[in-house]
Amino acid sequence: MKLPRPVALRLTAGIGALALAGAAAMTLSTSEASAAVTGTATGYATQNGGTTGGAGGATVRATTGTQIHQALCGRASADTPITIEVEGTINHGNTAKVSGDSCNTAAGVIELKQISNVTLVGVGSGAVFDQLGIHIRESSNIVIQNVTVQNVKKSGSPTSNGGDAIGMESDVRNVWVDHVNLLASGGESEGYDGLFDMKDNTQYVTLSYSTLRNSGRGGLIGSSETELSNGYITFHHNLYENIDSRAPLLRGGTAHMYNNYYVSLNESGINSRAGAKAKVDNNYFKNSKDVLGTFYTTAAGYWQVSGNTFDNVTWSGAASDYKPAGPNPTSNTTVSIPYSYKLDASSCVPGVVGETAGAGKGMKVSDGSCSTQTPTPTPTPTDPTPTPTDPTPTQPSGANLSIGAGADGSSKADGTSYGNVRDGSMTTHWSPSGTTGSVSVKWGTATAVSKANIREASGATGRIKAWRLLNGDTGAVLASGTGAGVTSFPKTSLKKLTLDITSASAAPQVAEFETYAQ
Repeated sequence: MKLPRPVALRLTAGIGALALAGAAAMTLSTSEASAAVTGTATGYATQNGGTTGGAGGATVRATTGTQIHQALCGRASADTPITIEVEGTINHGNTAKVSGDSCNTAAGVIELKQISNVTLVGVGSGAVFDQLGIHIRESSNIVIQNVTVQNVKKSGSPTSNGGDAIGMESDVRNVWVDHVNLLASGGESEGYDGLFDMKDNTQYVTLSYSTLRNSGRGGLIGSSETELSNGYITFHHNLYENIDSRAPLLRGGTAHMYNNYYVSLNESGINSRAGAKAKVDNNYFKNSKDVLGTFYTTAAGYWQVSGNTFDNVTWSGAASDYKPAGPNPTSNTTVSIPYSYKLDASSCVPGVVGETAGAGKGMKVSDGSCSTQTPTPTPTPTDPTPTPTDPTPTQPSGANLSIGAGADGSSKADGTSYGNVRDGSMTTHWSPSGTTGSVSVKWGTATAVSKANIREASGATGRIKAWRLLNGDTGAVLASGTGAGVTSFPKTSLKKLTLDITSASAAPQVAEFETYAQ
């Protein structure tokens, strides 16, 4: 029998959910959210060749969903590696379909379809996918890190992704989702579905150091009792809080849950059924009901349990289609794990998960002994040097190639223009709509460039704190630095050069973005 929805979720679907969403937004505004890809994949995502995402490829910045799609479609092929650094709020209003040979996108949803070797990572003040989900379809080697996905609905307006915050379907392989926040504001009756779903032959996935909150359904593996092609999923160091059920639901396949913190699982928790095998190690369950078993079916599932803590957990009586594992859970199968891992004692899981799980937490991880650490950021091969270089003070010689070129950018403040950076006048300028943004100069044919001069308007000097120069044709980082002035980089033939301002003390005012051949 299906248990009634508790009052607790309905209460948090209103004021409580809004408070949690606000807290997440405040967290994302901290400087700790600015880390690029950090650490390496863990769990089952390390198998089947491993999961590296866009490592080794170009790095580009996106502040809209359309720009994410443009980055995917601008690659040489559907498997060209790329890391997309995302900042700001991604929603239906700024996410359009983009066409190209290397992509298959759709409006109103982030579409990672029929592609491979892609990383999406939140940077700067954070990335929030608001009422808009992330599709992964017929794709492989995907990394999603340091982002928030919230309030995705399957009905009403706006609508996308079948209601799933992150959904994987149709021959998906090797996905690592790490340090993310997945939030809803209610259950199915309020228009929400799953937070983290895997269907139709999805394998080798890890969800780590993430939060899943305020949802009727945490997530599932397999869409029906006969759809048993999914498996090899790892869940570790995640927080499940105020979830009715599916934490997760497993139909067939193998899953490993270790060092997760489950709080207020209102109806049921880990639901292993239809022959699924769950290895459940050193988790902490608190103030919850029926946290492990086979529920709402007569198709039995199995589990191997060890080292778990059950703190104020209640258990229902068994029925033909409802078989909790408690009140004293014991193993009824064995599961062999092919990868190495370290277990925190379950008693310290609440503290470790509280310090590490979610976006904007500084990318901290467990050290495997009840303490936390920050791993070394993954090097970006396209960066010319491991540390930013300050521009040199020497004025370059030769013609300013920006004069007469075209210009565009990511945004512009009222009263400013992209063209002001290449008009030769220090009395006009371009400003982004906020404190960060990009402006480009572009040519009709490939042009050799090796130096650039960033010149701030009078009265606005010193505002630019950090920037990157990007090859606008490929997205590759040519140089990075702090402050305005002249910088050199290896001579590059390109049609577009982009100044990407990543940090500023106030709205920057770029009077001229000069470019030179030498």
